[in-house]
Amino acid sequence: MARRRVLLFLKPFDVYPPRPYAGAGAGAAASSPTSSPPQPRAVNPKVLSYLDDRCRVHKDTIDLCQSVLQRKSLDWTSVQRNDLSQPILDVDLVIAVGGDGTLLRASHFLDSSVPILGVNSDPTCPKEVDELTDEFDARRSTGYLCAATPGNFEQILDATLDGSRRPLELSRISVKLNGIQLPTYALNDILVSHPCPASVSRFSFRKRSNTGESSHLINCRSSGLRVSTAAGSTAAMLSAGGFVMPLSSRELQYMIREPISPTDADKPLLHGLVKQEQHMLVVWYNQEGAVYFDGSHVVHSIQHGDTLEISSYAPTLKVVLPEHLLMKPSEYNWVECYQTKY
Repeated sequence: MARRRVLLFLKPFDVYPPRPYAGAGAGAAASSPTSSPPQPRAVNPKVLSYLDDRCRVHKDTIDLCQSVLQRKSLDWTSVQRNDLSQPILDVDLVIAVGGDGTLLRASHFLDSSVPILGVNSDPTCPKEVDELTDEFDARRSTGYLCAATPGNFEQILDATLDGSRRPLELSRISVKLNGIQLPTYALNDILVSHPCPASVSRFSFRKRSNTGESSHLINCRSSGLRVSTAAGSTAAMLSAGGFVMPLSSRELQYMIREPISPTDADKPLLHGLVKQEQHMLVVWYNQEGAVYFDGSHVVHSIQHGDTLEISSYAPTLKVVLPEHLLMKPSEYNWVECYQTKY
């Protein structure tokens, strides 16, 4: 039997801020007599110690994962997420070590055939957050989609490899720009907006079904358009007033961000669902604009007159999820919540 192939996809260490300059040394001043030395910065020493701990804990988790893989009958290799630019092929499992951001980055290189397991390398400690709340934000990695932590990684890995822990297929977002499919599929959400957050986004949109039926055209001046999957409905969408959807849903949730003087007829359609058999047609009217996929790392530029077709017609992604997320759809009341609100 062939050995299974595993890719360890790693959050890099350069995401941790370097220690700030604490003062100008004599050597630095002597080597550059005509330039002013950097100004010292007053930093809480607890913050510096905290940042050092975050980097150390992440490295310890990587070392642990590598040690576990070394003991298994697996062919494995590792790559830092910033070093990958091609699709991930010819592996049986991807293990993303970091948090949700690392898992999202890995998802952009995967089709529907390769499952992914997320390892939250540095879970938040609620007690620590409470103790330090008056000094700084001590929250660590969220890891909402990560099934494993350093404490249970080997157990979850074994269950995934022997088939007792099965991945769930999650919907993603497809975007066509002027009829051409963009290469990235969003697992969480997309944001269509002006590149400058202080600028008004001007666009129109309508929903259209496969049978050709359309909603009326809505002309918008706002801060942009956000569209989320079911998995992404707990992130920025929820923070903006959206609702949580069951992970098994194939529908998309959309919201116009901070609409300016919408008409009474348009108001009910500024937040809603794009059903599986529908797509959203968006026409952009600013001189410049951007489509952001799962945050700020993947961006596609758009310009005046461009048309976007947004739908869930995308390859699903197989994700090994935490146990608490594997609830039956019947346990959710999201449809009732939506119908009550709208």
